[in-house]
Amino acid sequence: MCNPKNDIQSVKPDNDSTKKCTGKCKECREKKKREHSTLIKSLALLTLLLVTTLSASAQDAAKELTFWDDPFNSPMLPLYTITTLIFIMILLIAFVGFYLVKVVNLLTVEAEKERARQRGVVYKPRPTWWSKFMKQVNDSVPIEEEASVELDHNYDGIKELDNHLPPWWTWLFVGTVVWGAIYLFVYHISDNLPLQQQEYQNEVALAEEAALKFQASQPQAAIDENTLAYEKDAAILTSGQNIFTINCVACHAKDGGGNAIGPNLADEYWLHGGSIKNIFTTVKNGVVEKGMPAWGKNMSPKDVRDVAFYVMSLQGTKPENPKAAQGDLYKPEPAAADTTKVQASL
Repeated sequence: MCNPKNDIQSVKPDNDSTKKCTGKCKECREKKKREHSTLIKSLALLTLLLVTTLSASAQDAAKELTFWDDPFNSPMLPLYTITTLIFIMILLIAFVGFYLVKVVNLLTVEAEKERARQRGVVYKPRPTWWSKFMKQVNDSVPIEEEASVELDHNYDGIKELDNHLPPWWTWLFVGTVVWGAIYLFVYHISDNLPLQQQEYQNEVALAEEAALKFQASQPQAAIDENTLAYEKDAAILTSGQNIFTINCVACHAKDGGGNAIGPNLADEYWLHGGSIKNIFTTVKNGVVEKGMPAWGKNMSPKDVRDVAFYVMSLQGTKPENPKAAQGDLYKPEPAAADTTKVQASL
């Protein structure tokens, strides 16, 4: 029987003769078929997993965590780790290089000192690149030559030197003058760029345009105040209470009892009408002469309705410190009787 594992010899059970397997026996062919089938299944499974992962990533893109939300499980951890290690290695190499340069310079200086000692001359250190740079940008007079710039007057042993401005200061001043000329031409003469006030106005205009586009993309449901009817809807009242807490507490108190500014909203007396239509109109248009803003300019019709419903729901409540009644007594009109039901009952 063929042994495909090592593919060396096949031994028949009926005799001792041996022959080399050529890979064409039945058992070898079946093995190749199984391997081929397994490979196809593995590729199919891998493709399915890849497609599923990509689909899930596309669907949950908005919910994808950033690296700092879970750094140890982030797929970017290896990249960031390698980048950090490379950065540390660069710093170490730079530090070692700097230290080696200092050591080489120190050895060079010692060698020059030794040569100067052997020659019997005074050692003068060579100027470094930094000292050369500072001398060039400052262009100062050496201390041993200060007598050439010394002024005549003397005050209590203190003498003054007539040093010129360092080149870096002179060029900085020239640069500011050139920059001022360019600024004057660009902003005030050619009007190529807007001034700060005009830039602010442009930004405000862009913001208002963006706000109008956003409002156009979020249309608000129109509410007809002429057909508006009060109802005790829990969701509407909760929304109205939140709006009331944010915008109305300062003038009407938290419980609607009123204060030195605004009237009591829990009693039956109203300055501008106590029906739901009157309340909606008052909130929407405001009472400017009495300090109440027109909330309809800042609120959507839905928010105006919600807060009007909440104000109506305050009727009959007992505020902690109610303000004295103001305005006229308002009694809601009784609902008209249903004539069909009346006739049926007769």
